[in-house]
Amino acid sequence: MKTHYLARFLIWRVRHISNRNFILILSTLVGIGAGLIAYILKTTVFHIRNLFVDRLDVDTELFWLIFYPSIGILITAIMRKRILRDNSLMKRHKIFSSMLGGALTAGFGGSVGLETPVISSGSALGSTLAKELHLSYKEITLLLACGASGGIAAIFSTPIAAIVFALEVLLIEILSNESILFSFTKTEEFSGNDLLFFIILGVLIGFLAIYFTKTYIKIENYFSKIENYYKRVAIGGLILGLLIFIFPALYGEGFMTIRAILNQNYEDIIYFSLFKNYRYEFWVIVVFFALLAFIKVIATSVTISAGGIGGIFAPSLFVGAISGFLFAFIFNNLGFEYQLSVINFTLIGMAAMLGGVLHAPLTGIFLLAEISGGYELIAPLMLCTTISYITVKAIYKESIFTYQLAQRGELITHNKDKAVLTLMRLKTLIEHDLETINVNSSLRKLVEKVKISKRNIFPVLNEQSMLVGIILLDDIREIMFKPEHYDTVFVRSLMNLPPSYITTEDDMRLIMKKFKETNAWNLPVIENGKYLGFVSKSKMFEAYRKLLLEISSE
Repeated sequence: MKTHYLARFLIWRVRHISNRNFILILSTLVGIGAGLIAYILKTTVFHIRNLFVDRLDVDTELFWLIFYPSIGILITAIMRKRILRDNSLMKRHKIFSSMLGGALTAGFGGSVGLETPVISSGSALGSTLAKELHLSYKEITLLLACGASGGIAAIFSTPIAAIVFALEVLLIEILSNESILFSFTKTEEFSGNDLLFFIILGVLIGFLAIYFTKTYIKIENYFSKIENYYKRVAIGGLILGLLIFIFPALYGEGFMTIRAILNQNYEDIIYFSLFKNYRYEFWVIVVFFALLAFIKVIATSVTISAGGIGGIFAPSLFVGAISGFLFAFIFNNLGFEYQLSVINFTLIGMAAMLGGVLHAPLTGIFLLAEISGGYELIAPLMLCTTISYITVKAIYKESIFTYQLAQRGELITHNKDKAVLTLMRLKTLIEHDLETINVNSSLRKLVEKVKISKRNIFPVLNEQSMLVGIILLDDIREIMFKPEHYDTVFVRSLMNLPPSYITTEDDMRLIMKKFKETNAWNLPVIENGKYLGFVSKSKMFEAYRKLLLEISSE
């Protein structure tokens, strides 16, 4: 019934709505949906924090912070492991599962941002809608990006930066409590005398962004080696709980800390910690916030690696804000007559760190320009963020977002050839219509297989269905017409090893390389030694051309 009504709608749409207008309508719907997702997620996290954290007594109840993160990560882990077993890309459940997992992780103290679950949910919304309406690959990608950028725009109230982010990284403003959404209006003018200091800050933040990237990758690699899923959750939850107990400002996204710094109420951050009695001491402030910036990276990495759902967008802003603040704060306390703007350096530090960690300088520039309420800071934003980006790029060619995909050969690039190979899937290319033969069978049995087969290749298997060789029709063409050998010659003496094997873990670039090196036209596919089928070069080229046309079509 559902298919019937959908088909009638699609026919009506083709007759009455142009494709361009239809995409515009769908983009609007996806944008509204992504905005609602962001609003629900942010509101949920706000109320969870208000319920469990904001009512704690600083002197007697901070120890509860040790346990909250473990609870959030554990519930999220159980949901992912037991309820959502399907790991396929952009499945429908991601519309709500990413949102729920992000709310649980960040609400209970996970030191992550909400942009990743919002992007995931918004993208899944756009992708699912496009697939249900049988749109093309490019249109699916467009609506996916609309969902992602719509979510970012709703979180930060920065539509231009959200569009730039969708273009740079991936290929509605909501009325609510100001404590839920992050925004700030710049109150101090930019001085051209500060340009040299912004250059120095850009270099320093570039190295901090390298530390962020390197630490994240190392911690992720460490946790990936822990095979027991719940042991990983337990270790991560315990580490995170202890870090948050010592530094409660690590709890959640960290926008409350950023807002306090921008409002020059940074002593309030130290007050809600074990060090509240020393919050007015210069060196306590410096050491506290420096440790906070470095440990935030660890806390974020542990949260995500242990099984939590969240992103590095907000943590990058957090570390950048503290870096810019400390730079100006320390300089202003050195006794010089000239003073730096703490607010301006905090904002520009955020942009520089975001641009460096995400390898997305334009996103950092436009995001902070919009957050600050104007473009007066555009010159130092461009200067500092660009320097940070160049510094990081010299060490890490891939961002955290793309590092894992690049390691697995799944990174979609602007190069069409590489993009097509990335999007091709091995399982769609495997051919299963070949007649197999047991290794101990006689020539007579093989000839019977030849009579019914439409292919000229015969995979040879043992009793465990493992591939032990292949026989080509050309190899037996002469002997198959000699009946006297039917019961005396066996398959094991006729078979040969294939020139190479394809495994289910091979990416398409490696598969192409195997075809090129062996000059073969067909190669067998195995999984743990067991035979699955064959892949032919002709079918690969056919799939390649079809996908290339989809990507290149206007």
